[in-house]
Amino acid sequence: MAEKVEKVLITGPTGAVGISLIHELAGHGIRVTAVCRPGSKRLGAVPKHPLVDVVECGLDGLGMLGERLSHDYDVFYHFGWDGTYGESRQDLYRQTQNIIYTLDAVRLAADLGCGVFIGAGSQSEFGHVDGVLHPYMPCNPDNGYGIAKLDAGRVSRIACGRLGIRHVWCRIVSLYGPYDGPHTMVMDGIRKMLRGERAQYTKGDQVWDYIYGKDAARAFRLAAEKGKDGAIYCFGTGETRRLKEFIYAIRDAVDPGLEIGIGEVDYYPNQVMHLEADISNLTEDTGFCPVYSFEEGIRETVEWVKQNPWF
Repeated sequence: MAEKVEKVLITGPTGAVGISLIHELAGHGIRVTAVCRPGSKRLGAVPKHPLVDVVECGLDGLGMLGERLSHDYDVFYHFGWDGTYGESRQDLYRQTQNIIYTLDAVRLAADLGCGVFIGAGSQSEFGHVDGVLHPYMPCNPDNGYGIAKLDAGRVSRIACGRLGIRHVWCRIVSLYGPYDGPHTMVMDGIRKMLRGERAQYTKGDQVWDYIYGKDAARAFRLAAEKGKDGAIYCFGTGETRRLKEFIYAIRDAVDPGLEIGIGEVDYYPNQVMHLEADISNLTEDTGFCPVYSFEEGIRETVEWVKQNPWF
């Protein structure tokens, strides 16, 4: 039976997933409180909507946030995380602090009356895997970010169990779409191509699974409504292509006449060559199936970049 959701809170709401989720929830008549880091440069990206309220609070302030909010929330989405790119992913002290922040988020969820806690995990929790990522396969993360995400999922599940909160952990495999970071393969390629630069890539024989932000947002909404307590879900499409096929689709959405440098960059040492999400339990439990093809999603993304070159 689906959970009736009327009011939710989201930490870390200014990334690609968070903004897409706000649009998805508000579009379904659900009131959203977006908890943003004070002074965030992305604060203006939060959708302006009568059902959306913005509260400025850092992750280190979650323990006191309950004093500023009402206690009639249904779902807590915890996307907030400190250190997601570059060398910060290997900062073990910084990453370990995120585990504490996640426990603070669980305590806040209980204070606010939430019956559901949804955590945003990552494919980094699995470690170096070539092949299909199954939700309950053994995990052996090889960087601080992946280790902290894995442990945050585990300890928050225990904490939620003690507090009577349904816990759902969602591991995003590879996501693209508006508001995504500038250093991803998709966003970096779009911007270079729009500037007329020669985008350079490996041979692109990697087999990959990309999910569009709007599809991921719908999966997060369904996970809150129908996801099973203690469940781990992988977020993807369950369908794969070779990476070079995605690259050509990006090129075609920008300018089919552009030349691109396939095979001009070496593979990384220990390059993962196959990354695919097993979404079977997500579909079985929630009814989720992706709606957007990569071509549809990338056309929307290219148009968004054209309209927001500063982002």
